[in-house]
Amino acid sequence: MPLKSPFPDLDIPKCNLLEYLFPNGEAPSDTPIWIDAKSPKDHLTARTLLQWSKRLALGLDQLGSKPGDVVMIYTPNHIFVPVAYLGIVGSKRIFSGANPGYTVSEMVHQVSNTQAQIILAHPTLAKTAVTAARKAGLPDGRVYLFSDVPCTSVEGCRDWRELLPSPQDGNAYQYPQLSEKEATTTTATVNYSSGTTGLPKGVEVSHHNLVANLEQTIYMRYLKKPWDRYTRPREVWLGFLPLYHAYGQLYTIAMAQKLQVPVYIMKQFQYEEFLRVIQTYRVTHLQVAPPIMVMLSKRAETAKYDLSSVTDVLCGAAPLSKELQNEISKKIGCEIVQGWGMTEVTCGAIHVPGGTIDDSGSVGQLDPNCECMLLDDDFNEVPLGQPGELYVRGPNVCIGYWRNPHATKESLSPDGWLRTGDVAVVKDGWFWIVDRKKELIKVNALQVAPAELEAVLLEFDPIADAAAVGITLEGDEWPRAYVHLKDEHKGKTTEEDIHRHMKEKVAKHKQLVGGVVFVDEIPKLQSGKIMRKVVKDWAKRDAETMGGKKPKAKL
Repeated sequence: MPLKSPFPDLDIPKCNLLEYLFPNGEAPSDTPIWIDAKSPKDHLTARTLLQWSKRLALGLDQLGSKPGDVVMIYTPNHIFVPVAYLGIVGSKRIFSGANPGYTVSEMVHQVSNTQAQIILAHPTLAKTAVTAARKAGLPDGRVYLFSDVPCTSVEGCRDWRELLPSPQDGNAYQYPQLSEKEATTTTATVNYSSGTTGLPKGVEVSHHNLVANLEQTIYMRYLKKPWDRYTRPREVWLGFLPLYHAYGQLYTIAMAQKLQVPVYIMKQFQYEEFLRVIQTYRVTHLQVAPPIMVMLSKRAETAKYDLSSVTDVLCGAAPLSKELQNEISKKIGCEIVQGWGMTEVTCGAIHVPGGTIDDSGSVGQLDPNCECMLLDDDFNEVPLGQPGELYVRGPNVCIGYWRNPHATKESLSPDGWLRTGDVAVVKDGWFWIVDRKKELIKVNALQVAPAELEAVLLEFDPIADAAAVGITLEGDEWPRAYVHLKDEHKGKTTEEDIHRHMKEKVAKHKQLVGGVVFVDEIPKLQSGKIMRKVVKDWAKRDAETMGGKKPKAKL
C-alpha cells in the first residue's frame, strides 16, 4: 500500500501563478523585496516588480511572441531575473533558464531542445548567446541584453528595455486567466534535469505544480513553530542560489513574494561576501546545499563574521550527513532541517517540519497531498524499514519531459507515479535517503549526466570509447572518465589533451576533476549499454588507491 502524507490535504488553487502571487483586489506592497546585496538602494517592491513584468509581457506580445513560446534567460543572478520569470510565466509563455557557465555547445543543445524564440542574455554572455542562437537556427535579432542596468549594444544585440512599452501601457495589461484545467496543463517552466538516466532533459512544470509546491512547502515550513506564515517574526533571506535552477526560483522569486520576505540577491557567490551579507543585513534564514555546509564547517573565514542572526537553515539538493548537520547547528546556534526534492517534483516533496529538533539526518516527512512507494528491483514494495527506490505522486509532480515522450514514459506512469532514482528508508513516516540508483553525478549539488560527458568525450577524435562516473574524493563527488583510445593514438594522446578538449566544450562543474584513466576496453552489455555498476566499482577501487585525494590539476 502506498504511504500517504501524515498531514491533511491542502486546498490548492488552480490558477495562473501570477493570480496566486498577486491576488485580485489586493494592492501590491511597496516594501522592498528583491534587494541588490552589494547596492541595497537598488531594489524592487511587489508593486514595481509587477509593473516591470507586465511591461515585459506586453512587450513580448508586441514582438509577435505567442502564448506557449519559450523565452530563455542566460544570466547571473540580479534583481530583474524575477521580473523575467514572472513576466514570461504569467503571460502563458514558458520560462527556461540556462546556466551562465554554459559553453556554446551546451547552449546550442538547450536552445534547440526548448525551441526558444527569444533569449535574454547578460551582456557578458552575449557573444556565446549569439553564437549558440545562430548555430541553433534562431533568426538574428532574437537575443536581447538583459542586465539590471541599461546596456549599450553588444554583439549587435539591443537592450531588453527597448522592448518595453510605457509604464502606463504596462499598468493596463491584464494577465490571462487560466481555467482549472488550463492551470494543470499549461507549462510554466522548463528547467533542465538529468532525470535518472541519459542526457539533460527539460522538465515541464505547470502553473498548478508551482502553486501546489509553494503551498506544500510553506505549510511544512511553519508546521511545528509557535507561529504561522501570518504571525511569524521578522525574516530576511539571502538569494545566492542560482535563479536558472528550480530551488532558487521557488524561494527567491515566488515564495519571497507570497510571504513578503525581503531577500538580498547576490550576483555571484563568493564565500566571504556571503558571510558579510549575512552579518550586515542580519539574515535570519538560509536555503542551502551541502557544499555551503562544508564551507561553514571548514573555512577559516567563518569565524571572522557574526552569524548569530541566523535562526533557520534548510539544506536540500543533495544528502547532508547528520554529523555535519549537527556540527553546524551547534556552531551557529540555529535550527537546521533537511528536505528532499528534484526538478521533477517542482522543487521538494519531503521536508522536516519547521520547529522540529532533528539530529538524525532525516530528510523529513511527506508533504501534504503527496504519497509514495518504496520498490525493489522487481517493482515490489519493500518491507517497512528496508531500502527501496522512491516513487512519488502528488500535485507537485511535473507534467513530463519536454518534447521527450520516451523519457516521460520511462519515469512517469500513466497514473502519475514518478520514479525518482533515489533509494530511501522509511521509519514511522520519516525518510532517510541512503543511495542513488540514477546515473547522474552531483557536483556541488549541480547535476552532471554521465551520458553527456561521454558524448563530448567521443567528439574528440583520438577517443574510441569512454565511460564517465562519479568518484568521491576529499568528501565530494567529481566526474571521472575511463577512456579507450583508438590504436593509432595510444601512447600519443595524453590526459592533458583530453582536459583541454573538455574545457572548450563543457561548463566548469562538468570538468573531469576526478581524473582521466586510459583502459583497454569499456565494459558493455550485449545491447551496447555501458555496465555502469562495473565502472562505479572501478571508481570506488581507484578512490581507495588514491587515498581519497583529488589528482593534481593537469591544466
